[in-house]
Amino acid sequence: MPDVADFAQLTDPFRAELLAYCYRMLGSVHDAEDQVQETLIRAWRSYGDFEERASLRTWLYKIATNACLRALENRARRPLPSGLGAPGSPDGPLATGHEIPWLEPVPDALVQTDPADPASVVASRASMRLALIAALQYLPARQRAVLILRDVLQWRAAEVADLLGTTATAVNGLLVRARARIEQAGPAQDEIREPEEAAQRALLDRYAAAFENADASALSRLLHEDAVFEMPPILTWFAGRDQVGRFIGARILGQPGDFTAVPIAANSQPGFAFYLLGSDGYRHAHAVHLLTAGGAGITHIVSFNRPDLFGVFGLPQILRAATGTAGPHR
Repeated sequence: MPDVADFAQLTDPFRAELLAYCYRMLGSVHDAEDQVQETLIRAWRSYGDFEERASLRTWLYKIATNACLRALENRARRPLPSGLGAPGSPDGPLATGHEIPWLEPVPDALVQTDPADPASVVASRASMRLALIAALQYLPARQRAVLILRDVLQWRAAEVADLLGTTATAVNGLLVRARARIEQAGPAQDEIREPEEAAQRALLDRYAAAFENADASALSRLLHEDAVFEMPPILTWFAGRDQVGRFIGARILGQPGDFTAVPIAANSQPGFAFYLLGSDGYRHAHAVHLLTAGGAGITHIVSFNRPDLFGVFGLPQILRAATGTAGPHR
């Protein structure tokens, strides 16, 4: 058995891609980090049995897959609110779902790999989009693993069969069923076509400014006519520019200066961490917004109303109101 330092040196190059893989399987950055840690502990303890009969990467993926499959036993999928019911009315009550294990975002910085490494395919943009991660949650656990290994990581059927202890024929059958299910539940292709970089940057700047200036009209002009807005752990969500604009204007935006936007990137999508000015004069962690933008405007906003997610992005819970610098944690 290698000592801890030597083993870390061997396995650290695989940590980011293992985290991306476990995140796709589990839909939670916290659960994914737990399973990566479990994978590395199991690998270290059993390293004497490795014998290099397979590559270290393949061996680690086998351990990670088994860890994720165990974690998914008797566990409900992680949804977004739009996957659980029809949209609501901006004038109606909001239903909460704090007991639901919601889908979580993953910061790009945690799953980025060396672009020169062929394994960097695990961090490719399309395979990390939030809509696709949500669609993966509809698949049974083994179908989910097969689809990720075959279509995202580009493993051969025989390699996946060996990892799962089954046959290539069985793997191909699982893949066919998984692809069919994803086609039903997955995002439309035009949803993930982004505007040019300069146009997107300008769109994002206007989005942040609309919140910071409490300008509901400006925000509405940025939305696609079929825009969707959802905010786990709130079950209620909204569809259509008018409905989304009305809700945000009436029930989220307050006075200019209430919100401060900090740019973030997660799931290969742009977004913002929003701080809300409190009565104590400090700006408190409020929500993480991930945006999907198309050529005709913003098509999808997911507002994760989870202040605890700020730590995952390396952001403080509190900012000083005047300077925007880190304030004391309370």
